[in-house]
Amino acid sequence: MTIREVTSAEITNTVAELCKNANYFLPDDVLTALKNAREREEAPRAQQVLATILENAQIASDKQVALCQDTGTTVLFLELGQDVHISGEGLQQAIEEGVRQGYTGGFLRNSMVRQPFSRRLNTGDNTPPIVHVEIVPGDRIKITVMPKGGGCENMSRMAILRPGDGKEGVSDFVLRTIEESGGNPCPPLIVGVGIGGSAEYVMYLAKKSLLRKVGEQNQDTEVAELENELLERVNATGIGPQAWGGRTTALAVNIETYPTHITALPVGVNLQCHSARTKTAII
Repeated sequence: MTIREVTSAEITNTVAELCKNANYFLPDDVLTALKNAREREEAPRAQQVLATILENAQIASDKQVALCQDTGTTVLFLELGQDVHISGEGLQQAIEEGVRQGYTGGFLRNSMVRQPFSRRLNTGDNTPPIVHVEIVPGDRIKITVMPKGGGCENMSRMAILRPGDGKEGVSDFVLRTIEESGGNPCPPLIVGVGIGGSAEYVMYLAKKSLLRKVGEQNQDTEVAELENELLERVNATGIGPQAWGGRTTALAVNIETYPTHITALPVGVNLQCHSARTKTAII
């Protein structure tokens, strides 16, 4: 077995660039979905909102400024190859320094506060980030940065349903979450849904599902069918872009599942706003 060395400086530099680029440039799949939604949309106000969203994305790209003033909690997903050795600083320290450099150098708003239940002092550099690490085969590190705005993140919901509630119970819970959220999460949305696992893991599944490209469905046929059904029901609510009405409340519903305990049916919903920002690099 050959161990490949990756320096902490490489990780820091990569994270810093990802933080800036994620906040400046919408992914191509999101832009395409927004353009297609504008073409399909029939409500005049919804058409205007979608056109404004696309214009905003173009300005942000051209001028390399933040797509949204809320540059979010910095969420990172790492696939860490088991044949990688990281030299220099620790992994967490390297990531935090990357976020610090990216947000400071990119002139991005700092939104993180310490001691959340009392003084709530801003940390001044958007650290600490939220970091999820999965150990995978190989000698590479895949890093994805997802700036997660407060408007959509605050609409997250989790429930442990009864096993007998089944698919109908899951669907009703997701729809209720969307309807109660209204315009707060800045639709059109990407709806992330986790089903199964445990209380903490189902919310991870819901957020991880947001990494999937718009239009890329779950490989399980039954799950993909549920994604289609839910997308149709979500868009039938008529909430529309920025809650101005219309047929485009969501661009996609992404579901991830995991086996669960015989007594439980955990369901998590994590909403992503129209500024669905993700950027990935492989070291």
